[in-house]
Parts: sequence; C-alpha cells; structure tokens
Amino acid sequence: MNAHQDHKSLLQLIHEDWQANGRDWTKPGFRALAVHRFGNWRMGIKPKLARAPLSILYRTMYGFVRNIYGIELPYSTTIGRRVIIEHQGCIVLHGNAVIGDDCIIRQGVTIGNRRLDRPFEAPHLCSGVNIGVGAKILGAIRIGENAIIGANSVVCCDVTANSTVVGVPARALRAADGKRVEGST
Repeated sequence: MNAHQDHKSLLQLIHEDWQANGRDWTKPGFRALAVHRFGNWRMGIKPKLARAPLSILYRTMYGFVRNIYGIELPYSTTIGRRVIIEHQGCIVLHGNAVIGDDCIIRQGVTIGNRRLDRPFEAPHLCSGVNIGVGAKILGAIRIGENAIIGANSVVCCDVTANSTVVGVPARALRAADGKRVEGST
C-alpha cells in the first residue's frame, strides 16, 4: 500500500467516525477518534526522521484531547470502525485494549488492566458493545458481540455475546438467549 492509499484510508475512517458521531465535528469523542486515527497513520511514515514532525503534532493533539476533554485514547489502542464516544470526561482506554466496530463508550468508562504485575493485559471488546456511564472493564477479558454493560458496573470476567451485565461485580441480567437470568432483579 502506498502513502496515497494510506492517506485515503485515514480520511475514509475519519469520515465514517464523523457520520457515526452525528456529523458533528465539534464533539469531543469524534475529535479524540480523529487524533487516534492520525496517530496510527503517522506510524506508517518511513523513515522515522520523516515521521518526527508528525509525532510532535500527534503528541500535542493527544495532550489536548486528554487534558481538555478527559479522553485518554493512545494510538496503540486498537479501535474498530464507527465507534462512538458519547460524552467527554474521565474516559481511559488502555493502550493494549481492543475495541470492535460500532461500540458505544460513555463518560466515566475505564477499559484497562486489573493487576499491577500484568500491565499489558487489557480487555477485548467485540463489535456492537454498549457501555453504560461509569462502567469499569478490567483485565484480559473478552466482551462478546452486542453485549450491554450497565452503568457503574465493574466487569472482571468474560461476558457472552448478546447478554446484559450489571452491578459490582457485574453479573448477567439477561442471557444471550434473551431470557432473564435466575436470581437477577
């Protein structure tokens, strides 16, 4: 792939993010995603010396997004297409986390590691995951497709596809087959 194709794919991803975020370029979540996409794109520039000015620009924009909007989204995080960061504030995504296509992340969400002695372990979210306000998803766990994570839940175990989890620690409220889980409220 040449530099022109890379540039076109960067613009295509940013355009998809813009559409997914209501075609509003002023939304902090859209801006955070655009900076993230730029940070990834610049890593494809060779040699390193040619990339240096772009890295300075990226670090400046990353610092702005982190400090002004409260969205910590390093370029090393794997982000799918059409992700929505619904609101700004207190959003932390681990550099090794994987976020699938069409996920929704709201304010106060942390997606990170669980243990200090395992700093590189991070969650993997499949496509269509919907994360409620203030939820914490911690450790080397997998969140299945179209799962719903309730507000303020703390998730430390795998979540099956199409299920809903709530609470501290998070427990299934609705199973993958759509039936209520016995013992849930």
